[in-house]
Amino acid sequence: MTIIRQMSLFGIQQLYEMEPTHRYDAIISAINLDKICYSVTKKSHLGAPEELNYAAMVISVFVRYVERIPTVKDLVKRLNEDIAFKLNCGFLVSDNTPSEASYSRLITKLEESNILEEVQEQVITQAVAEGFITDDTVAIDATHFEARDQAPPKEEKPKTEPKKRGRKSKEEREKWLAEQAEKEANLTLFEKKMEVQLDAPLDELRSEVPQEPKWGIKKNSEGKNVFWFGYKGHLAVSTTSQYILQTLFSSGSLNDGKAAIPLLKGIQERLSLPFLRYEVMDAGYDYEPIYKQVYRMGQHSVIAYNKRNESEPIGFDKHFAPTCFREHSYRYDSYDAKYETLKYTRPKECVDCPLANEGICQKVYKVKITTDLRKYTAPARGSKAWKNIFKRRTAVERVNAYLKEYFQLNNVRYRTGKRAKVHFDLVTLIYNASKLAADRINAMLNQGQQAA
Repeated sequence: MTIIRQMSLFGIQQLYEMEPTHRYDAIISAINLDKICYSVTKKSHLGAPEELNYAAMVISVFVRYVERIPTVKDLVKRLNEDIAFKLNCGFLVSDNTPSEASYSRLITKLEESNILEEVQEQVITQAVAEGFITDDTVAIDATHFEARDQAPPKEEKPKTEPKKRGRKSKEEREKWLAEQAEKEANLTLFEKKMEVQLDAPLDELRSEVPQEPKWGIKKNSEGKNVFWFGYKGHLAVSTTSQYILQTLFSSGSLNDGKAAIPLLKGIQERLSLPFLRYEVMDAGYDYEPIYKQVYRMGQHSVIAYNKRNESEPIGFDKHFAPTCFREHSYRYDSYDAKYETLKYTRPKECVDCPLANEGICQKVYKVKITTDLRKYTAPARGSKAWKNIFKRRTAVERVNAYLKEYFQLNNVRYRTGKRAKVHFDLVTLIYNASKLAADRINAMLNQGQQAA
């Protein structure tokens, strides 16, 4: 009887059950610690000497998220009381334990640089190079988390004078148009219409993202409105390997759809993913500019349709597949990538239809996806292939739950949006580093089993 050897499945949960020393080494080794330390340490020998061990401080900040230590105050207390923990973080016995103020200055240095985003991309690039990311599908979604402080009291708006009835005079209209043009020119990229983002550079898009805490609103699973004061984390996740490929931190008031194009451009310009084919999103991202951006990337959109006061299409079903004279839907057959054409074949009801042999029913129906990128996707809406790909969107929801339950995304301890972004970047970086560490251990175990 042939013995089938079961491959090892070593995940993040098993990683966190390892001994602290091995666990810290596995996670920290996935991060370019030298680059972070260089960005936060003094570059010149001039001035007052630095007595703190910044490399160990950076490691201890990471370990705080690994060990789920809620505050920096608790971290300092444990460093003072647990010598083994202090050594595992990289401190020497002779090193003084940093104060809370020292950690605050470290966070300020991380806030002023872009180093965490750069190291994050290095982790993803390394995972791609080692063959852990070979996904053909990316899922995009947002998750909300509350700010440290309560919302400020609502300011009462001054009463405005009632508008003058009737048509404006020529002078009044010209003045009003000039005011509207000036107002439009002063808007940021995220306050303007979404179409503007298509031709905007990625760096400019990311630099203008609003980051201060604001009121946000969304519908829960029961269809009721949920309000919170804080932020949103926007993620682009590979659906099979479940790495966070791109992130965006914003105010809670930002529309989810307005974060999609920066995430897509980040994937296109900063990562090399040759197997990527599909971008999966829910109905909150059903905007034409997002379809155009995915099309420019040479990929396909699998986005739930969000009907907006639109009349029923004549001659088509709810998935925009053509219908016959008796209103039976044509069946999706295939997609021709060369001509960007969807092919539909006769409905199955045509077998018994008396009009089948009358020459008035079309046997094959073809439509180019460029006719309407929002309605015609590859694979076609409503098809079994489309539904199977859309199911992969649960990966990003799973990652959102991991970040909140196990990596303290909900535990924001900072008062400003810029410092809260450091918290968000640290959480996503630790998650990706833990994922890479688990995949490396899993690969070593599988190699050992194959060698045996």
